[in-house]
Amino acid sequence: MITPGTFPISSGTAEIVPDPWTDGVFLLKVNGVESSQLNPDRPETLGFEYMRWAAAVLTHRFAPDARLRVLHLGGAGCTFARWVTHTYPASHQLAVELDAGLAAVAREHFDLPRAPQLKIRVGEAGEVLAGLRDATREVVFRDVFAPDPADPTGALHVTPAHLTGLDAAAHAARVLTPGGVYLLNIGGGPDLTSVRREVAALTETFAHVEVMADPAMLKGRRRGNVIAAASSAPLSADGLGGRSALARALRSDALPAQLLDDVVAFTAGLTPDATPLVTPAEG
Repeated sequence: MITPGTFPISSGTAEIVPDPWTDGVFLLKVNGVESSQLNPDRPETLGFEYMRWAAAVLTHRFAPDARLRVLHLGGAGCTFARWVTHTYPASHQLAVELDAGLAAVAREHFDLPRAPQLKIRVGEAGEVLAGLRDATREVVFRDVFAPDPADPTGALHVTPAHLTGLDAAAHAARVLTPGGVYLLNIGGGPDLTSVRREVAALTETFAHVEVMADPAMLKGRRRGNVIAAASSAPLSADGLGGRSALARALRSDALPAQLLDDVVAFTAGLTPDATPLVTPAEG
């Protein structure tokens, strides 16, 4: 049972509040920012649209009996990890969370799967990714945001630069098994340059890249989330309906998403970020 409340964490406070739109469902807020939706009775239900889009990628790539090893870069409430356990019960997962207090709140209050189904490691996402052995994960899901140092209000959150460029993509490719999937939750606004630059890093590293978001986001009309998926193999398995089935699933979502037709054109003229995943001083 989830009990609402406010809890001290390493970076400030975490709040668990009832979701005003859905009975029996809760929201996790980290320093006032909505981070996760928690449905204690239905882990297969994902309230945030970007998670549903990411889930669609996996269900059109891996059969239900797949034994997945999943790395989550960014843990928060581990909502997506709970979905993975429900959908792929044989999976083993590692969630990396920078905030030790938040990791403790999630483990204590959210009835998460226990190890070895789900382990939570307190650490910096880039350092953990860089330290993993080659070909040890079928899925890497990056969902990391921090306050934008260029925003004096502290309201805008972005993915730290060292997780967005060529070095991060190369390490993800190294850690993945052949045909494994690198999923990224990318935040962006009307200027899609940062999103396109991230996708450019993927196209230089992986043979297959898909990009999806709601059409208004891709047209630069609003701020929102983009899901990118990258792999050494086609991202939609023929036996699970192929790319057309993934596109139909995205269009039928409660917030319909569009599968980008031409990723190469989307990234034309953009140079990926060259920031190293881990600097020599840190490594």
